Amino acid sequence: MSSTLTPANIYAGLDIPEHVRQFAHNPGTRVRFGPGVLTHLGEEAAPLGRRAMIVTDHGLRQTGYVERAQASLTGAGVDVVVFDEVHENPTTADVRRVVRFAESHSIDLLIGLGGGSSMDAAKGCNFILTNGGEMKDYWGKEKASKPMLPLIAIPTTAGTGSECQSFALIADEHTHAKMACGDKKAAARVALLDPELTLTQPKLVTAVTAIDAVSHALESYVSLAATDISRSYARAAFHLMRDALPRITSDPRDLLGRARMQLGAAMAGTSIENSMLGAAHSMANPLTAHFGIIHGQAVGACLPTVVRRNATQEATRARYAELHEVPLDQWVSQQLEAFGLTPALASLGVPKESLPTLAEEAAQQWTAQFNPVPLETKDFLELYQECF
Repeated sequence: MSSTLTPANIYAGLDIPEHVRQFAHNPGTRVRFGPGVLTHLGEEAAPLGRRAMIVTDHGLRQTGYVERAQASLTGAGVDVVVFDEVHENPTTADVRRVVRFAESHSIDLLIGLGGGSSMDAAKGCNFILTNGGEMKDYWGKEKASKPMLPLIAIPTTAGTGSECQSFALIADEHTHAKMACGDKKAAARVALLDPELTLTQPKLVTAVTAIDAVSHALESYVSLAATDISRSYARAAFHLMRDALPRITSDPRDLLGRARMQLGAAMAGTSIENSMLGAAHSMANPLTAHFGIIHGQAVGACLPTVVRRNATQEATRARYAELHEVPLDQWVSQQLEAFGLTPALASLGVPKESLPTLAEEAAQQWTAQFNPVPLETKDFLELYQECF
């Protein structure tokens, strides 16, 4: 199966610039891609540390990936311990647990293995383990004054693109506010993209992570912080995922589709790292905090409405047209339907009387200020009402 993947057919027929194909713009993370690349973890880890901690979740234990990672590490002479109690949407309490475990084992290398939650938890641990304090001390950018431990990121989903970002997204355990804590020192030294690791994703995980990745490409492409470089990655990401989505919905074992989806998610993450997101994420975070709606599902529920609102601005409408000939709000709705994801907030258990509170919180989200169309609380209320 892995023999079907070559650089030639990964990018075949897709308009992707050479500098993006080489995936070399962001010097903070070196990306290594290919089926079976997990077996090279040990050789990547050995120059970075002698005692590694894998940060993952219980579900990954059942796939055998953790054991394969351990075997590669020990084969290269790297001692390894495993913390496998990461929860979805990690909180400050989760980070404290990871830190305590790390301190008790005197580690010098972190490995985030899993979805965005595992990678975020590993990054969050890195901040506190090396620089002390609390996560709120690092809310924002470049607030860590001391060196941080090397990190290797190994995504098993095609969604967050956290492997190519220097931000940890950690929720405050009391207020549920999501804190984006970023520092170039927190970025992974190496990201291992092994598309075979994504073949075991359940259908729902495939769906919500795919929609999240698509939202990253679309929002970063029109972000007020976007640059020519970030747009190159966002455009390449969208083209990869646009091709991959029908392949993985019709055949979840399609390795080429999975590979393009994983590369697309990572490139979208690189675009975010060099720009920012927008209003769909501002709306999604309160939905997850208050009602436990899976992040990708929450983003998907809001994305068509946000794209439609943004497209009322001529310049943004022209940007969207550069990506796809079909209006993007319609295209996103079609993908949600293909995955069986409901876009209606009422169907997700959101009470209508909560919308004003959600709107107030959405307007306060960091990503809101980067949306191409300025939005205030009243605008977010209108958007939530449209999504309801």
